Amino acid sequence: MKATWKDVVLAESTETILVEGNHYFPVNDVNKEFLINSETHTICPWKGIASYYSIKIEGEILKDAAWYYPKPNMKAKNIANHIAFWKDVSVHP
Repeated sequence: MKATWKDVVLAESTETILVEGNHYFPVNDVNKEFLINSETHTICPWKGIASYYSIKIEGEILKDAAWYYPKPNMKAKNIANHIAFWKDVSVHP
């Protein structure tokens, strides 16, 4: 799977984990140079507290377009050290 925005590859992996229709990419397969820490957090009842990244490419920022679970609940432990994308990010084979 590949995650792209503005024709830039944000992540590419053959080992994503599919959860609720979202592909979670191993952190080592993500081009972290495009990620900016965000102060946004949300809560999922079964996965835990999510943290977010915004994406910055060529001066343009896509706010909170990636998320991850720094300390996922036991039921979601398989997505530890993984990042998922949404908003205008295209995730495709």
